[in-house]
Amino acid sequence: MQQTNLRSAPRRRAGRPAKAEAGQRRALVLDRALEVFLERGYEGATVELIAAATGASKRTLYAHYGDKTALFKAAVERAIELYAEPEGLTIIESEDIEETLIALGRMRLAHVVSPVGMRLQRILNAEAYRFPEIFEWASERGSRPMNVLLADLLRRHAALGRIEVESPEHAATAFLSMVVGGPARLLQAGGRIDDARLEELLHFAVRLFLRGALVRTEP
Repeated sequence: MQQTNLRSAPRRRAGRPAKAEAGQRRALVLDRALEVFLERGYEGATVELIAAATGASKRTLYAHYGDKTALFKAAVERAIELYAEPEGLTIIESEDIEETLIALGRMRLAHVVSPVGMRLQRILNAEAYRFPEIFEWASERGSRPMNVLLADLLRRHAALGRIEVESPEHAATAFLSMVVGGPARLLQAGGRIDDARLEELLHFAVRLFLRGALVRTEP
């Protein structure tokens, strides 16, 4: 009978989980904590409820986050990380500014009305008055890349004499508000809107924006 060489068999060492595993666990805890905050509100979400939802002990939560406020901010930051558009955001640009704006608006709408986008908007609407910094985080990391991309686009078309905008940055903000404001508010209020209706509203917003921006030639 052949004997097993116990020395040659690798042994699994006890101790802390691997870094990737710990990161996954942290993300899961923050995602579930945010669900509790969304369901109960900041005041109603107790550490006991969060511990039960996450499967972590109160001692562990306090050890990692200090208090409920720090846990809430960490959970919101996690949501913003998932929502944030990449800094190197690009779009296939057409010489037809209307086509380009429609493509860009479609990209932004899809991002805002996605499940993670709607989830983040809910928490901002509910708690931004208490924690104004979370609105600033979402604006800087979630919206700014698209604003910068659009402002650059408008600046280039203005330089070519196709449009007139006094401030490309302000015009970009106004355009994105026109595109996403109505649909986002409707969905946040529990309404429903299908893809065809979203596309119709998008085209309307683009045409309305261009009526004020396009350079008009004298008859």
